[in-house]
Amino acid sequence: MMVAEPLTVYIDYKSPYAYLAIQPTLTLQRDFNVSLQWLPYTLDIPDFLGSAKVDENGVVIEQNRSPHQWRRVRYSYMDARRYANLCGLTIRGPRKIWDSSIAGIGLLYAQEQNVVGEYNLQVYERFWRRELNIEDQQAIKQILVGVGADVSKFDNYMMEEGRILLDRIQIDAEKQGVFGVPTYIFDKELFWGREHIALIRHKLAQKGLAKPGKDTSVDTTHAWRPGGPGW
Repeated sequence: MMVAEPLTVYIDYKSPYAYLAIQPTLTLQRDFNVSLQWLPYTLDIPDFLGSAKVDENGVVIEQNRSPHQWRRVRYSYMDARRYANLCGLTIRGPRKIWDSSIAGIGLLYAQEQNVVGEYNLQVYERFWRRELNIEDQQAIKQILVGVGADVSKFDNYMMEEGRILLDRIQIDAEKQGVFGVPTYIFDKELFWGREHIALIRHKLAQKGLAKPGKDTSVDTTHAWRPGGPGW
């Protein structure tokens, strides 16, 4: 049996573009002999888009953004919603810039517990419906329980091993050139943005990694995929 080749996928739960990439990325594992390694990359959004906080009615109550940054943010969410609407996903703009590090450590724990697929779907769906506080360790723990993880070691993992690993992954990612999400690394090549999934499919096919009977052409089951690149 052919050994699956690794494809590293960097995501951040506060990125709508990474959310839109989840299902198209899973088609790679469906169609090719490839193993997905999901890794958290914690975006520093204020560094390039400024910051803001809004109330429950959408009124800005705090902000540190230039007019140019506001235009970019508004367009980005409009663009993300267009694609989300095509596949039945909900994207409600967040009321502040979230610290996604706790959810990122949860991702690492979920991967160790072999429940990362369902964890990703649950965290993304609930966060973008404004039903999940990704800064709440207990809320993330409940997600893990719900997807079948053994959480007996989660609290210690969050304080020690997981935090150290998260920081190490961030440093390693940036050494490889990662600056946004979703970012894919395959065969030492870096691809930023879900629109490059078509090219990744091509490369996987060239390497003879297609599963028997699978169509290796560009996947058309997620025709909404080739939108904006990501954050």
